[in-house]
Amino acid sequence: MTASPWRGPAPLLLASASATRRALLEAAGLPVETRAAGIDERALEAGHRGAPADLALALAAAKCEAVARTAPGRVVVGADQVLDLDGTVFHKPADAAAAHAHLTRLQGRTHALHSAVAVAVGGHVVERFVETARLRMRPLDGAAIGAYLAAAGPAVTTSVGAYQLEGLGIHLFARIEGDHSTILGLPLLPLLAILRARDLLSV
Repeated sequence: MTASPWRGPAPLLLASASATRRALLEAAGLPVETRAAGIDERALEAGHRGAPADLALALAAAKCEAVARTAPGRVVVGADQVLDLDGTVFHKPADAAAAHAHLTRLQGRTHALHSAVAVAVGGHVVERFVETARLRMRPLDGAAIGAYLAAAGPAVTTSVGAYQLEGLGIHLFARIEGDHSTILGLPLLPLLAILRARDLLSV
């Protein structure tokens, strides 16, 4: 078994049920436990008046704080991602028809993925940051969108853009600017730098 670089007294606590975020951390050799924050994200968003990147930060911090209050002795990481098309925030499509509508609006245009992270130590958020990736979608007609949706299946309803770049979604894009982990919703390089600065990593 490969030794972990993690120096914390207990596994990192991820304030999320996201399998993708957990897999990113585990691939980096970190022991991870997950705990859903249970916050009302839509209510928080409704009261938010800032830019989409600031909304991502607010959501990540709210998740982190909610879980950190229940586990003050743990290092907690909260994360959230917002898809921003010229200031309009997208949510996960409810069904294939909504996914088709999403892709119709995104096709031929560049959108931003703002991935925010908050870190709590001792029950309080001590660090927060946001990283942004920009993705240019190919021009797609209705037939191409329909073919993609048929091939991708129910997975299109599990992400805000109706695509997974690590799967069939890669076919939709002409250009991608940004770190892969940012696109997947957990910017690893700045997060690992924060953990390293707090002597929580041996590497």
